[in-house]
Amino acid sequence: MSRVAFYSKINGIEPQVSQALVRYSGEQLAPIVEELKGKQPEILPGYRVKVIDGNNLGATQHRLSVLRDVAGGPLPGKSLVVLDPILMLAIDEFPCEDAYTSERALFDQVLATVEARDAWVGDRNFCTCKFLVGTAQKKAYFIIRQHASMHYEVESELIEVGDSPTGKVFEQDVIIEFERESIKSRRIVVHLNEPTRDGETKVAVFTNLIKEEVDAILVSQTYLKRWTVEGLFQVITDTLECEINTLGYPKAALFSFCMALVAYNILSVIKAALRSVHGQGKIDAGISNYYLVEEIQSTYTGMMIAIPDIEWQFVSTLHLSTFAELLKQLAAQVDLKRFASSPKGQKKPKPERKKEPNRTHVSTARLLAQKERDRKLSLLNQQPSNVVKTPMPQALRS
Repeated sequence: MSRVAFYSKINGIEPQVSQALVRYSGEQLAPIVEELKGKQPEILPGYRVKVIDGNNLGATQHRLSVLRDVAGGPLPGKSLVVLDPILMLAIDEFPCEDAYTSERALFDQVLATVEARDAWVGDRNFCTCKFLVGTAQKKAYFIIRQHASMHYEVESELIEVGDSPTGKVFEQDVIIEFERESIKSRRIVVHLNEPTRDGETKVAVFTNLIKEEVDAILVSQTYLKRWTVEGLFQVITDTLECEINTLGYPKAALFSFCMALVAYNILSVIKAALRSVHGQGKIDAGISNYYLVEEIQSTYTGMMIAIPDIEWQFVSTLHLSTFAELLKQLAAQVDLKRFASSPKGQKKPKPERKKEPNRTHVSTARLLAQKERDRKLSLLNQQPSNVVKTPMPQALRS
């Protein structure tokens, strides 16, 4: 297939097809993760936690004829992504070609997938009466951060219920109503030990989880799982290149994004296999996604040349338990040191940059030479007083 034919093909892939790929990968890979016993620890036993968040695709190049005389960055679409934080799999995706469409316009599609005993975790963009009431009507549950414009009726005063790792926890009973349907809910407020990066000192979330089954402190800790989806977006953006800025057509850009989600799911299975053999702590804290992906990318082409396609056909006939055992055998041979992540040190504050009049640039070589001269002068000045100092070389004086 030529490149022209390839791009023509992906430019016409309907978003529903891309969505189906993500769903299919989640359905097929979930049993493997479970068989490997590579899941993350349960935080809400008896519920299936689903973390949802929106993502705007980055601006593309102005290659399309309709974009060549446009100054603004062309946005090829957006999507809502659903992550299972226990399996660490992207299990659903809701694509939208129009980047200006509000996330809330996609809520009907999300509500159609809600199942009983789900526990949906989301940020304040999902805090609407329609979404919360609609979720409860499906006999499902929500842990959604409060939006400033959210309307609710207070039934009781805030009372302190205890301390969480992030701060003091308070809760009260409230009622949320939508189109004459009302539900009883709880409003849980955490007075933070440290402000958020936006300077907020408290965080409030709504939940309809039963108080006797799930206390307020556990609700606040479960909400912290929302950040796992931010990690997903970082991996598929920085490591799996989900945004290809040459793909201007929305359908092609969304397809590329969904293929990155599929790749993320495969990466999660690999890490689950490593976790089952080497332990959760070593893998979650010490393995670099970047190095793992780089290894796969660099060896795949040569491996497929050295090992013909026919040699891989036996894998499709393996029973689930046998396949999981094969993954464990391969994982046991992995040298984790080769894929160790580099711990990040504390960021140094940026120094104030000095501007020189009438200069828009500097010579790096001259600055380095000046630094070396200053270093040598400093060493000379540190010599003991009883040591006879030799005259400074002419090169240093200049």
